[in-house]
Amino acid sequence: MRFLAITLIVHRPDPVTGVLPSTQERFQEVLDNAVLAEELGFDGFGVGERHERPFISSAPTVVLSHVAALTRRIRLFTAVTTLSLLDPVRAYEDYATLDHLAEGRLDLIIGKGNGGAQRELFHVTPEDQWDRNAESYEVFRRLWRQDKVTARTRFRPELTDAEVWPRPYQRPIRVWHGSATSKESVDLAARYGDPLFSANVTNPVEPYAELVRYYRERWAFYGHDPAALTVGAGSAGLYVARTSQEALEVYRPIFESTLAFQRQVGLPVVFGTLEDFVERSSALIGSPQQIVDKVHRYHERLGHSVLHVHADASGLSPAQHRSSLELFQSEVAPALRTEIPDPPWAWAPVNPASADTLRTVSKEGDAA
Repeated sequence: MRFLAITLIVHRPDPVTGVLPSTQERFQEVLDNAVLAEELGFDGFGVGERHERPFISSAPTVVLSHVAALTRRIRLFTAVTTLSLLDPVRAYEDYATLDHLAEGRLDLIIGKGNGGAQRELFHVTPEDQWDRNAESYEVFRRLWRQDKVTARTRFRPELTDAEVWPRPYQRPIRVWHGSATSKESVDLAARYGDPLFSANVTNPVEPYAELVRYYRERWAFYGHDPAALTVGAGSAGLYVARTSQEALEVYRPIFESTLAFQRQVGLPVVFGTLEDFVERSSALIGSPQQIVDKVHRYHERLGHSVLHVHADASGLSPAQHRSSLELFQSEVAPALRTEIPDPPWAWAPVNPASADTLRTVSKEGDAA
């Protein structure tokens, strides 16, 4: 099993202290957490994309480019790239550039995105968002694979023998499809033989497990190799302590503050108590063995080989945050790596040799 640390770069007061960091301080926290994730041995670090309050993750390519400069080994993920809102040509240019700067360490998780405010900002409607997502992915996918692209499109100007630069480092790049509530993203992933990443955060496991089951059905329908099917899954929170009592004591004020915030802004309350949250949500709060056991229970329902946890302290003190991540990597991750298989492909750039070929051709052309 592989492990990602992911942030949506929420910018609001600390749920325990009430202190609101400056925007610059919040971005520095993200960078520090990325470096820490690599130091502790996480396999990937992800940055979300949202275009509304309370998020400041509207430019994930910029943030990930900085992370790429600060790290050497860890893979970089988007979580998610909101292709329903983006021009696929511009998105390709940004991510192909980032892929070179990261030397092929980039994975994409794509999706339509959530939130009505960002739909309005980009003039996307609930009725056309899925069609936009599918069309943008088709164009993006072809741009990554083909030197010239002709595409008859509805939501952007058509392309005729379009050449878009730079050509990518990885050929092709690995693209996951984020899945939260709808069968559209699941079917799109299965149609192209791409891996699925289940959000697995807001609700109990049942609706996510149903979408994964549908993904497996559609994967078979499209005739793909069953051995290549890959699922990732999120988690709703993380705090690893030596004992369950300590974990509950430390996490309780964080949960209660988050619950109060949900009620204040009118969000539906799914888990009314911390005990219910720990028992029925995907949150990983407890002793190392409790968390190992819980991931196994979720694996029985989802069959996932990649798990994401929160990169942010989210109310924990810096010492508590680091201690939790250290315990996760020293006592939780090793057991799960042994007991749950990795994805059925190498955790490395998809095909970096192609970039070397392109560089050789370029140099020969310059010499001529």
